[in-house]
Order: sequence, then structure tokens, then C-alpha cells
Amino acid sequence: MNADTSGPHAGPHAVVVGGGITGLAAARRLLAAGARVTLLEAGGRLGGKLLAGEIAGAPVDLGAESLLARRPEAVALAEAVGLGDRLRAPGTTTASVWSRGRLVPMPKGHVMGVPGDAGAVAGLLSAEALRRIGRDLELPPTEPGDDVAIGAYVAERMGHEVVDRLVEPLLGGVYAGDAYRISMRAAVPALFEAARRHPTLTAAVRAVQAAGAAVPADAAGAATGLGGSVFAGLDGGVGTLPGAVADAVRAAGGTILTDTPATGLLQAGAGWRVVTPERTLDADAVVLAAPAPVAARLLGGLAPEAAALLDAIAYASMALVTFAFRRADLPELPGSGFLVPPVDGHTIKASTFSSQKWRWVGEAAPELFVLRTSVGRHGEEAWLHRDDEDLVAASLKDLGAATGLAARPVATTVTRWTDGLPQYPVGHLDRVARARTALAGLPGLRLAGAAYDGVGIPACVASAHRAADAVADEIIATPETGHPGAGHSS
Repeated sequence: MNADTSGPHAGPHAVVVGGGITGLAAARRLLAAGARVTLLEAGGRLGGKLLAGEIAGAPVDLGAESLLARRPEAVALAEAVGLGDRLRAPGTTTASVWSRGRLVPMPKGHVMGVPGDAGAVAGLLSAEALRRIGRDLELPPTEPGDDVAIGAYVAERMGHEVVDRLVEPLLGGVYAGDAYRISMRAAVPALFEAARRHPTLTAAVRAVQAAGAAVPADAAGAATGLGGSVFAGLDGGVGTLPGAVADAVRAAGGTILTDTPATGLLQAGAGWRVVTPERTLDADAVVLAAPAPVAARLLGGLAPEAAALLDAIAYASMALVTFAFRRADLPELPGSGFLVPPVDGHTIKASTFSSQKWRWVGEAAPELFVLRTSVGRHGEEAWLHRDDEDLVAASLKDLGAATGLAARPVATTVTRWTDGLPQYPVGHLDRVARARTALAGLPGLRLAGAAYDGVGIPACVASAHRAADAVADEIIATPETGHPGAGHSS
């Protein structure tokens, strides 16, 4: 197959593989640095796990629904692509935990479920568990070493009930994984570092809380009127962000090709050759912003060690079940929703009351009440093979048991996210570092995405920017290195 060399020839050419938010952010960053950019997306739509939709006429996110506002990257990206006036703080941040058959207000005074003292979680845990937390102060110091599973470490210091009733629904929910396997260093780095400096876990939690209190709101949050909100949404849904970034990429001269998987990656002189079913693209640099298994397949012949490391990254699959009810048919539902400890054996792992959490949902359909449930964790993929009707029925059963909801929905939508969330077990960061070291001899090639640097949207944007900046430094800032200035696909 001949290389595609159509289009203008001025300036270096970068290919981005993957059209999720990471790939789109990388493409935009490369264009701003002066590169010509072609983005390849294997599927028919952009956005990855961000997907805006509607139910019964009400707009709703069918994928990720919020941005971590206290990290600046995602908020800044939204502002840069013209969505700054649509950033919204949640209508309510009050949430509950459905534990032992009742909804209990989510405690304050903890770091991802790890309490700073027993009193902070007194309403949720048993008397025995509260006494066990106090023993943390009596135990000899146990440093977490190079890495440790957060569930195992917290259970050792404070007992299993803290993990099962708080850490699991919070942190395990973020990753759709198992807190007894999740890396403390990767998932809660501030607490990990504090635990290495302090003699007790209680003291480490308080140190993290004190550091957070010193900076109550970041500059991005203050500039957008979000104040100290931890999370932010977008009017119309976070799923509208990828489209706005894609529009900005095209407006800056970038080329976006959907339904165009990268099937091969070869070195071509000082640059690269990216093979697709329809064409071959020559490039000075490549950013692999696709899921780890895709990157592993492309790297198999170039860097077998890196490919093996990436191929070992596991993913969790999950489903979101979105409901629309007649508001008049529902009981009063508290706050923004609730989390579910897996130890209680229920099907759903969380429910979000979208009409209350995001005012734009409620305002768009005031006579309706929209809510979502999530089903599935790592190792529970069997649920995703159930029919939609089964997922809806199981969700309604749990919603009824938790809240007394007995109404029938006017509409339902099931969205499956197969291999949607990469897992961060103990040693994950070292594994990623070894993979990147194995790629160090391949100039102009970088990895970016949720599998490497964090699963949240801001972390993905930051990963994209680091990868784009690194290759831009190689092919733009130092053009004397002799990259071929390869042809641009159009």
C-alpha cells in the first residue's frame, strides 16, 4: 500500500491513534504547537467513554458525567473550546450509602473512605468497627513500602469494615474494581505518601485533609464561578465536551478520520508509518491514545517488552441503566444519589439522581425525574451479558429496596461499557514506567490515556498534554534532528 502524501507539505506531521478525550486533547495540543495532525478513531463516533444522550426528551450523560474541578486540566479545556459558560457546579453534593438495608448520609471527614477519626463515620459503622479504628493509634507503624493494596493496608490498620462499607463503594466504585487489589500509590497518592511519613493511618488522613483545607478552591474553579466545588458538569452533559474539542481540532486544520482503525505501526527512516485499512500515513510522530490492548497490538513488532506489559493491563466492564420516571410518581429521594457496598450482595453499585444532581437535567424536563444505576465490576462481567430487561429489572428491585421507589419508568436506556475502566492493581505505576522505558529508544512515539496516568477526565487531558508536548519538542522545537516532514492525509 502506498503512503498517503496528499495535502500540504509544510511542517511536521503527527498522527494520534484514538478519538477519546485523550486523543482529542492531544491533537489540539499538537496543532497549537505547530504540527499538522491526523487523528484516527476506530469507531464511528468520537469521545470514548464520554457520551451525551437523551431519555424521554431529557438530555443526560450516558457515560462519564462529571469533571474533577479541583484539577485544572479538564475545566481549562472546556473553557478553551468555548464551553466555559456551560460549566456548572452540582445542584447538590449530599449523597448516601445504602448499607445494611438503610440509606445513611455519606460521612464527612475521610479521604476516599479512610476516616481521620472514628467519630467521622459513627453513623455508618458498627460499634465494634469504631473501636477497631481507634486501635490504629495503638499499632506500631507499618509503612506501605513501595506500594500496597489500599484495602489490605486500611484493613490492617483500621479493620475490614471500614474497607467494606466505605473504601469499597467510594474508591472501588471509581475504578469498578476491588479495593483489596487497587494500588494505594496509584489511586490515592496523597494518602500513600502521607502514610509513609506518619506513624499512624489516622495521622496520615488528617495530614491530607489539612493540606486540602489549605487550598479550598483552585484557580480554575474560582474563575468559572464553581467556587470550591470538587466536581463540575456541563450544561447538556460532559458528553458534549468531545464534540467541542473535535470542532476546535478541525477549525485549527486538523484531520479527523472515524471508522479508521490503525492496524499497523512501522518505523520509516527517522519517522513512522501508520497503516489503516484504507491508507497508509507517514508521520514524524505518533501518540497512541487508544486502550492499552490496542497499543500493545501495534507495538508487538517494535517493542515486545512494552507490548507485553501493556497487554497485561486488565479492564473492568460495566453498564449504566438510565431511567425516566414521572416526578409525581416518586417518593422523596435524598440528595444526589447513593453508593452501594458490594459486601451487601446487591446488584447495583451506585445510583445517581441526575435530575437533582444536575439542574440542567431537571430544568429540561421538569415533569420527569431522571436517575441512573451502575452495574458491574471487575470480575463481574457476566452481568453485561444479561438482556437489557434483566438489568432494568434488577436495578428497579434494588432501587425499590433502597428508597421505596415502586413506580414504573416511562423510559429506560441501557448503555454497556465493555472494557471501560482500566484497573490499577499493586505495581501498576511501575509497570507503566517499565513500558515507557522500553519505548524510550523509539523517538517521536508516546503513550497517553486512562490506562497509564489516571482514569478521570482531568488526568486523561494531562496525560494527553504531556505526550503531545514531548513529541512536539522532538519534531518541532528541534527540527534539525532530521525528521522527514512526511505527507499529510486528507
